[in-house]
Amino acid sequence: MTRRTRPVSWIRAALKEFEAFPEGARTICLAALTIAAEGGKADIAKPMHGLGSGVFEIALAFRGDAFRVVYAVQLADEIWVVHAFQKKSTQGIGTPKRELDVVRDRLKRLKEILR
Repeated sequence: MTRRTRPVSWIRAALKEFEAFPEGARTICLAALTIAAEGGKADIAKPMHGLGSGVFEIALAFRGDAFRVVYAVQLADEIWVVHAFQKKSTQGIGTPKRELDVVRDRLKRLKEILR
């Protein structure tokens, strides 16, 4: 039996943010999203705590910078990319509250739209 690959959809703002990443970082993140679309989880993806189940963060260290792509696997039939950002702070490993607020807000709006 072949596994069905799910489509990957983007919130427009997240796509715009993602397009600002360096090409190499985008390539690696897209490979991780492809693994998610095929039902797997890339080594650089981890569950994001406190945002409900099915929300993952791709955490990529690339040329001294930190890039993050947040996606949800339990919304509709697609994988939704809700946020992409470059993590500026090198202090601590936590995701900055401002970025978490963006993710929460976009997830909430997306759930309302997909209802």
